Amino acid sequence: MNEQQLDVIAVGAHPDDCEIGCGGTLAKLAQQGLSVGIIDLTDGEPTPLCDDPAIRVAEANAAAKTLGVAKRIILDLPNRRLFDSFEARVALAKQFRIYRPKLVLSLGCKTPLASPDHWQAMQITDAAIFYSRLTKWDQHFDGLPVHRIKRQLYYSLLYSGDFAGVDPKQIVHDITETFELKMDSVRCYKTQFPPGKQEVFERVEHLAKSCGLSAGVKAGEVLTSTMPIASRNLFETLLID
Repeated sequence: MNEQQLDVIAVGAHPDDCEIGCGGTLAKLAQQGLSVGIIDLTDGEPTPLCDDPAIRVAEANAAAKTLGVAKRIILDLPNRRLFDSFEARVALAKQFRIYRPKLVLSLGCKTPLASPDHWQAMQITDAAIFYSRLTKWDQHFDGLPVHRIKRQLYYSLLYSGDFAGVDPKQIVHDITETFELKMDSVRCYKTQFPPGKQEVFERVEHLAKSCGLSAGVKAGEVLTSTMPIASRNLFETLLID
């Protein structure tokens, strides 16, 4: 168990969700020496320009390597038909019990006009975090020991205006040093973002830079805590030198 433990796990509905939503954060945490993983609930296929799911998996693995992610897991839940079900909750909770993260980053909002899988992924992850710590339920978890996750943060995709960094439980994580790694990881998905969809990169860049500038840094990702955040060092938290 200890050899497999991850400090942080990010969960997405499809390969490329975590890169777009919190890729800079994952790269920075990895550079700081933390063991970082990604769990995609589906393989994201079919999509219009990808001829084989194995191609999307290869793109996902290349993106993970770019970010310095130690482990990427793609569950076999169905793309386009992802629903918050007991089976989906248990499948993800088993991964939490195996890899025992301290922090989980997860999708945190609906994406109107885009995939409804994102909203379902949020509900599945919320429930799986709870299921991970439940005792007296061994028959559903193959005897895996319970695990209590200490913190959960939501990230958002391009499509939401709810993540402006102004909510009391929101923080802007400075990704200035890992911004280019984030962009490179998104570029790994050539089947999803061909030359005709280059505006996606402009939107990812604009969002990161506008979020960062709002907090006085060059690039940032907005993360929302599910609980109030305490500070033991106010000057350090507020980035006061």
